[in-house]
Amino acid sequence: MAFGLEVNNKRKVYLDYAATTPVDPVVVQAMLPCFEENWGNPSSLYASGRTANALMNTAREDIAQVLNCKQHEIIFTSGGTESDNLAIKGVALLAQQRGKGNHIIVSAIEHHAVLHAAEYLQNFGIETTYLPVNSQGLVEPAQVERAIIPGRTALVSVMYANNEIGTVQPLAQIAAITRRYKVPLHTDAVQAGGQLELDVQKLGVDLLSLSSHKFYGPKGIGILYVRHGLAMLYQQQGGSQERRRRAGTENVPYIVGTAQALTLAEKGREQEVQRLRLLRDRLKDGILSRIPDVRLNGSWLDKERLAGNFNVSLAGVEGEGLLQALDLAGIEASNGSACNVGSIEPSHVLKALGLPDAETAGTLRFSLGKYTTEADIDYVLEKLPGIVERMRALSLV
Repeated sequence: MAFGLEVNNKRKVYLDYAATTPVDPVVVQAMLPCFEENWGNPSSLYASGRTANALMNTAREDIAQVLNCKQHEIIFTSGGTESDNLAIKGVALLAQQRGKGNHIIVSAIEHHAVLHAAEYLQNFGIETTYLPVNSQGLVEPAQVERAIIPGRTALVSVMYANNEIGTVQPLAQIAAITRRYKVPLHTDAVQAGGQLELDVQKLGVDLLSLSSHKFYGPKGIGILYVRHGLAMLYQQQGGSQERRRRAGTENVPYIVGTAQALTLAEKGREQEVQRLRLLRDRLKDGILSRIPDVRLNGSWLDKERLAGNFNVSLAGVEGEGLLQALDLAGIEASNGSACNVGSIEPSHVLKALGLPDAETAGTLRFSLGKYTTEADIDYVLEKLPGIVERMRALSLV
């Protein structure tokens, strides 16, 4: 791994784990036999097919153990985006078809996989209420209750942890409300793997989305948990895979890798969270003490923020130029979601917090992970103040 090491005579520090993570070498080793030996189609009845099917079933069992659910409640998808789309469209469209509602509720700071799915549903006459958040990015449970329209609301979707500012939502409190009104609750938990507890019984959610490449598994594979008995209109037709819920030959190597990655992430979660918090606070304290005119975004209570997330707005600095300057210094970070690279629009998350466009322009997100070290943090603290000072000076010329 080239994290925090000299690469082509330049130090490289990767601090964008919220965008993607490297595949753990243990995960790679778990997947290799599925490419080289056990490559059969899991739907085939002969020996190699049965072997592949057995591997897939074991992976499903391992994932179910982490989520504290039944194996049949897990659907494998192509990633977090598909999982979100399947949950939002599947529940809402079937409810409308059955005359049980044409209204959904989502928070204003959802990933675009949720927001754009909700927008798409307008084509079918399904309305959306967007829940506001407070200045820390938190959804107030009382807002959820006020937004529910009995007999019309078919689904509520509130993300577990935000990908830009790291705010963790009070899902259990929200779930208590949605259960009382018998409205299914979906959560985009893509950022939560390896940092937050994923026990769906404790969370009280009815649907939960995960993406393997956010917790050191491969890209192109995701998970959707669907509580037993919840009806959906499935979006991908063809074969009878995934209990007729998602057609297409299963990606056995990546399914095996995902189970291995999630198991490893959960096993080491508590210790890793403590380590990441110390590193994040080292970064926060260093920036606040060395750089003036800084705004911290999101909640800074440990229970309300991902351990590996640090989001800050720097006055008088342009975000894209800042990222380029950091890249030249060997530091890889972002100013928000990797899905919106190249967008000239201000972050919808920061706007929902009430930040003016001028403040969102100089936003920087550092997201820490398993290969982040104290030396990496110290290197950022060595380089960032000078970069910001030079950029601010140039903006005054």
